[in-house]
Amino acid sequence: MSKRSTGGLVFSTEQGRMCPECRHPIANCTCGEAQRPEGDGVVRVSRETKGRKGKGVTLVTGIPLDDKELKAYAKDLKAKCGTGGTVKEGVVEIQGDQRDVLMSLLKQKGWIVKRSGG
Repeated sequence: MSKRSTGGLVFSTEQGRMCPECRHPIANCTCGEAQRPEGDGVVRVSRETKGRKGKGVTLVTGIPLDDKELKAYAKDLKAKCGTGGTVKEGVVEIQGDQRDVLMSLLKQKGWIVKRSGG
């Protein structure tokens, strides 16, 4: 496919390099940023062992916070559970089966919390 058929500005002395996907300057490009889908307003707590050699983790999805606030809140949850964990793609993973503890902590924040999975 030739560059003429795709159209659009490739380089400008005014803006600099342009993103071929969104046609914005590279500094303002939003194509590469991971966008988290909007949830339904329900925080779900589940347990999963898949891909962890039988070790269980508690997953918390749907927390309505941005990435920076979510990471800080996850740190607070890990401290209150006394275990480790991480945040991956907007999902908080807490080591072990901590569903009961996490559900009470999340309800205290005023969110609608449901237990999902088995």
